[in-house]
Amino acid sequence: MQRILVIGSPGAGKSTLASRIARDLGLPLIHLDREYFGPGWTTPPKAEWREKVSTLAARPAWVMDGNYASTFDIRVPRATTIVWLDLPRWRCLTRVLWRVARNYGRSRPDLGAAGPERFDLSFMRWIWSYPVAMRPKTARMLERLRPDQRVYVLRSRSGIPALEAELTSNREAA
Repeated sequence: MQRILVIGSPGAGKSTLASRIARDLGLPLIHLDREYFGPGWTTPPKAEWREKVSTLAARPAWVMDGNYASTFDIRVPRATTIVWLDLPRWRCLTRVLWRVARNYGRSRPDLGAAGPERFDLSFMRWIWSYPVAMRPKTARMLERLRPDQRVYVLRSRSGIPALEAELTSNREAA
């Protein structure tokens, strides 16, 4: 069974890409943001969150998007394919600002019951610091993958069509 993990900075396009891959391959879609955030942007305790992620990752097939590096140890071993959207921070920040402007005050489907879209300065700072704070950790994690795990690192959105074509052809060949 296929289990495809889509990771990267906020604003990299994880949810959009994961939705397209899930649709194209006929796989269940799991948006981790939807699972993580409760009404009013509440968040679960760490132990509860890890248990929830363990349950989600144990499913036989999925496309799962979300960085949540604190649960890499649960999700990465279950993944058959990992797609890392390693886009420049300015592009991610621009995409998030555009997303906030477009959806401000409305709930997004990939966030479930979290609440309406809002501007959050600390979130914008997190996006800007992502290359320094998270990129090295993600690169180290990818160096430790098993030989049977496939990894795709995309540094621009131009590589997405080729990725989608390869994933679709791999499924057809299986």
